[in-house]
Amino acid sequence: MSASIRCTARALALLALLLALSGCAGFGLQDPPSVDVVGMESMPGEGMETRFALKLRVQNPNETPIEFDGVFVELEVRGSKLASGVSDRTGVVPRFGETVITVPMSVPVGAMIRQMIDLATSERVRTDYRMRGKLSGPAFGGYRFESAGQLQLPAGLLGPDR
Repeated sequence: MSASIRCTARALALLALLLALSGCAGFGLQDPPSVDVVGMESMPGEGMETRFALKLRVQNPNETPIEFDGVFVELEVRGSKLASGVSDRTGVVPRFGETVITVPMSVPVGAMIRQMIDLATSERVRTDYRMRGKLSGPAFGGYRFESAGQLQLPAGLLGPDR
C-alpha cells in the first residue's frame, strides 16, 4: 500500500470517528427533566395497604420532546421508603413544555406503621422527603429524575404543644 493511500485511509478513519463521537455527544447533552409533586388523591387499597394517586408535573428543559412509555416512582420520608408506584402510561413531554402524569402509589402496612411511630415520637413539624424515579422511553432506556426537600406538617397534627 502506498503512503498516500495509507494517509488518506487514516484521515477518513479519523473523520468517521470524530463524526461518530459528535453524534453520540449530541444525545448525551440533554438536561434531565424537572419532576415535582403537584397533588395526591386517595385510592382504594387492598387489605391494610394504603394507596394514593401521585400527580407529577414533568417539565422538559430541552429543545427536543421527551417520549415516554412508562413511569416508576419511589418516595422516601425521613430516610425510609414509604411508597412506590408504576404506570404504563405513554405520552410526550413537548420541547420546552410540561405535562402532568398520575402514578398509582402503594404504601405497605409496615412502612405506614413505621412512619406513624416516627411522627408520634418526633418533635419536628417539618419532615424530609426524597423522590426518585424514571420515565422509560425509547432513548437509551429513559430519563431518571430525583428531587428532595422538606414537607411542612399541618398545624396540630402532632398535638397542641409541638
